[in-house]
Parts: sequence; C-alpha cells; structure tokens
Amino acid sequence: MKIKIIAFLLFSSIAFSQKFGVVSGGFESNSQWYLNDKGLKDEFNNPTTHPDQPLRSNSYLFLNYKYKKWSAGIQGESYEDNALLNMNPKYQGINVGTYFVQYKSNTIDVTGGYFYEQFGSGLLFRSWEDRALGINNALRGGRIVYKPTTYLTMKALCGNQRTGFDVTKSTIFGFDAEVTLSEILKYKETELSLGFSYLGRDEKTAIENPKFASLTNGYSGRLNLNNQSFYVSTEFDYKSKDAVVQVTDQIDNNLIKPGSALLLNSGYSKKRFGINGTFRRIENMSFFSERAAKGNSYNDRIMNFIPSLTKQQHYNLANIYVYQAQPNVILADKDLVKAGEIGGQIDVFYEVKKGTKFGGKNGMKIAANFSNWNALSGTFYLYNPQDYKTDFFGFGKRYFTDFNVEITKKWNAKWQSIFSYVNQYYNKKMIQETTGEVKSNILTAETTYRFASTRSIRVVGEHLWADHDKKNWVAATIEFNINSKISFYSTDLYNYGNDTDYLRNHYYSFGGSYRVKATRVALNYGRQRGGLVCVGGVCRYVPESSGLSMTISTSF
Repeated sequence: MKIKIIAFLLFSSIAFSQKFGVVSGGFESNSQWYLNDKGLKDEFNNPTTHPDQPLRSNSYLFLNYKYKKWSAGIQGESYEDNALLNMNPKYQGINVGTYFVQYKSNTIDVTGGYFYEQFGSGLLFRSWEDRALGINNALRGGRIVYKPTTYLTMKALCGNQRTGFDVTKSTIFGFDAEVTLSEILKYKETELSLGFSYLGRDEKTAIENPKFASLTNGYSGRLNLNNQSFYVSTEFDYKSKDAVVQVTDQIDNNLIKPGSALLLNSGYSKKRFGINGTFRRIENMSFFSERAAKGNSYNDRIMNFIPSLTKQQHYNLANIYVYQAQPNVILADKDLVKAGEIGGQIDVFYEVKKGTKFGGKNGMKIAANFSNWNALSGTFYLYNPQDYKTDFFGFGKRYFTDFNVEITKKWNAKWQSIFSYVNQYYNKKMIQETTGEVKSNILTAETTYRFASTRSIRVVGEHLWADHDKKNWVAATIEFNINSKISFYSTDLYNYGNDTDYLRNHYYSFGGSYRVKATRVALNYGRQRGGLVCVGGVCRYVPESSGLSMTISTSF
C-alpha cells in the first residue's frame, strides 16, 4: 500500500506540474548481495558468512514541487529485506521518511514538516542527511528564517528529532542570529560578522529524584573576519550541566557536568601559496536528543556536528587508521580516562612556478598537513563518586598524530602523477578503547594518462608499514575510463604482514559504472575490509563482508 501511495504521488505530481509549477526529484538505491566467503577469515579463524537476509537494499525516492514562493517535498524510503549491514536497525521496511511545506520570500522563510538546519559551525546544532553514513536527523516541526535587512538574519525552530521512521519524545527548540557588521560599517574590502545561537533540549526522565534538570541549554557565540588574503574565525559553545552517559542507555545520576567547545580557524593566501590553521578544544560536548542515545554506533539522535579535524584521506591504506573526534567522557580505569580532546591541524599549499628548476614546463604543486590530538589533562576520580576537573589548555595523553606530504606533478598535457607520504601515530587504547598503539608510514604513487578528453587510465600503488596491530599492507588500483559514460576499476588490498597466517587476507574488488545524462548505474563485486567509512570527518563502522553490490541514482 505504501508503494502505491508513493507511486501515485510521483505520477500525479508530474501531471500536475505540466500546468502549475515545477516538479523535480530523484531516486537512489544502494543494494548488496552478501555471500559466504571461506577465504576471508576472522580473528578466530572462522570464514565470513552472509547474514540471515543476504539481499539488502537502501532506496530513496524524493520529490520536490515548487510554485512561485511555495514549495513542498516528500521522501519515501525502503530498506528491504533489511538495511545494509551495520546501519541503524530502526531503518526497516518501506515508509515515508520526510516531508515538508515551505514558503520563501526575500525576507521570510517558513517551513513546516521535516527540515535541516545548522547553527554556526554545527558544534552546537546541526541536522543533516548523509545516506552513506545512515544519518538523517531532521527535525519535524517548524522553522522560521527572517531577514529584515541585508545584514541581519534570524532563525527560530522547534520540533522533534527523527529516529528511524519515528521521532523522539524530547522537544528541541532554538534561535540563531547573525549580523554582518561590515555591511553596517560599509567596509568594502573586509567582511566582519557576529553570530549567537541558543538550543534547548527538553527530555523527561524516568530516574527517581534526578540531580539534573529536564531542560538542557546550549549557547554559542561566533566571530568571522575576512580581509582579502587573510581570514580568522572563532566560536565558543557551552552546554549546561547534564547527566553524563558513559555507556549507551546508562544515565549516571551521580555525575552531572557541563560541556564546552572552543574552535579557532585562521588562514592566509596569496598567489601560489596558502596556509590554514585550526585549533579546537572539546569537553563533554556530545549532544543527543535523548540522553540514553549517547555513544550509539549509528549516530542516531545526534544533534551536533563534531567531525575529526584531520586530512581527509582518499587513498585506501591511509584510511585504515582513521581518527574520530573524542567529545565523550570515559572514566574506565587509570589508563583510560578522557573528557574530550584538544589539538589542531595546519595545512600548507605551495605551487612551484613554471619554468623553474623544480617546476619544469608545467609547474608542480606541494601540499602538506600536520594534525595532532590529545586528551584533556586534569584530575580524574574513578570512585566514590566519579568526577573530574580538567585543565583548560592542558594536553593529556596523545590520541593521534598525522603528517602528510603530497606532490602533484603534471608532466605534459596528457600525463600527471601524484606522490604522497604519510606518517601516523594511532592510540587504539584511547580512541577505540581496546589495546595497543600503532606507528605507521605510508607511501603512495599515482599516475593518470589521458588518451583523449574523456578517455584515461589511472594506476595507484600503495604500501603501509606498521609496527603493531595488523602490521604491513600493500595495495594497488587500476581505473580505466573508456569515455564520459563507461568506466571500469580493479583494486586489491593485501595484509601480507599480519602475524597470523589466516588473517593475511586479500581485499579485492572490481566493477564498473555507466552514466547517461542524470542517471548512473554501478556494479561491483569483491570484499569489504572491516573498519570505518568516513564522510567529512564523521564515520560509521562497517563489518567485513563479501558480495555483489549495485548502486543506481538518477534525478529529474
């Protein structure tokens, strides 16, 4: 019945739009047929087996209708026979995921239904959708954006957060204002703006005699300055006292603490050179629409956006030891205590001038990145009762260090190469709450040759040396683009250095894609290495698997 309703909405909307307004939309489907694989073993020497429902699919059909200043939209979702492995188990079956009605003019924007929003950098509040991560934390309620002048924007919202095909019982409400001072002061070459945000979460608790209020308040202030080649921005966020949740679903009525975040970005650029720096300190800043959801592995009911601020790697082996931001409080034992993170990263870019000794005829680009993240230092009490007091600018145990250098060289109009080196330190004990520390070095070489404007071949070779955990890896990838429509690829990651014979696995895959106009179809077969899949610094864990996958996407 739900499929018929969605189909009816699709065809009736298209027919209606021929006379009134414009209809747009799209369809996306990610399907996986999981297979048994005797050659892919786990740590207990057991072969990989498919789940009880081996054929699974995440599919989305979305329609948007616009008529003058009015617009409306609906998104139908299907998770059949079940969602892809390690997605939120609340995603099951076929149903309407989101819908909205919106009125928008030059001065006012009013939305009813489901909507997405962000205050500032998102450290206090962000609702968004990312299908690769299984995130859709839209609010269902109402939002108003008011722009009385060109230099002032105000937002107000209230609603309940989406979780699966339902919404939470807690109520979320907030306000955001941003004023562009440079426009008021008539600065021509400088952009200056100030912003303020408030977010409230009201959730009743079943705990008897709670030592915390049902309403948790969050406040944020921000400043942005951009003067041609130089920019600086800063934001401070504060979350009022609330119960700390160290283990999902276990609310601690005896550990009540506030949270905070400080973010500072700055950069400078001129011709062929750029440098950017970021500093961030986070303490107990996880924010969920329901307290007990804190720490769940699906990013379900999360209300703010705390990405890892490291280089977003695009090579296979550089994504094995991926850092995740550490905003939570953990008081497990004397060797595992943390209340947040402190650190930052620096990016430097330089383009070597053409015609020089190193630049050659076509020039050369050099990019370097350094990031370092530590726990907060302080005094931690593990018993009777648990508590902590942090040093604001104190650096505790090291979580992660990452140094990258990437050189891009264009040899001629058809041939280009990229060489990169990565040095990493990864503290598994502190980040994953397991054991061990890993020091690794990664070398990568990539070359692309273009036979024509749309035909090319790309080859990548990678090697990772590690002193712990799974030890050494080697990887290779080859991609062939026949034209703008058809492409093929093959890749293999080999964990040849593993100390355990049966864990020296090959993670191979091969496939291709076909694109015509706004439609793309991709088919792949192979093995999935277990680990983190990250998009924009936010990650989800995927288990090892083997099988056939297909992706279809189109828009109209």
